[in-house]
Amino acid sequence: MAHQTNVSSDLIWELCRPNNAYLVKRKGGGGAQFSKDPLNLTNKHSRKYAGFVNSKAVGVLPAEKGGVTLITKKTKHQNRPAANRHEVTFAGNKSGPKVYKGIVNYTAKQNYRADLRQEAVARASAIRESSRPKQDTPEKKVRGAKAKKAAAVAES
Repeated sequence: MAHQTNVSSDLIWELCRPNNAYLVKRKGGGGAQFSKDPLNLTNKHSRKYAGFVNSKAVGVLPAEKGGVTLITKKTKHQNRPAANRHEVTFAGNKSGPKVYKGIVNYTAKQNYRADLRQEAVARASAIRESSRPKQDTPEKKVRGAKAKKAAAVAES
């Protein structure tokens, strides 16, 4: 039997929507609102993605050496913040498709929200891409006979 809280998540959202610790308001850009919640996959301030409100939430964070950590919220310990998270780390030496398949399989087997799977994979992909070292851009090569002749004249 799943543990129930005394307050509905809709009521929590309505109370916390205008002001909470994760809310980031921007004056520019039409007054856009973002979220710093670690269980928010898209960083949008909305009921769908708010991890602190939903009983089942998923988050993806960077781990060491290019890895990815998948955080899921347990439904059993909703009133105990220290015990309501489960973390799974995927090492950076694994290939991208294996990591993404691992995220999808874990969330599917645990019956987590299917609507968040694509966002979780996209966030993991972005984290892995950002942790890769940037390559130097190669020097531009002179192409064509006229360009080579002009470069030779400019050098001498």
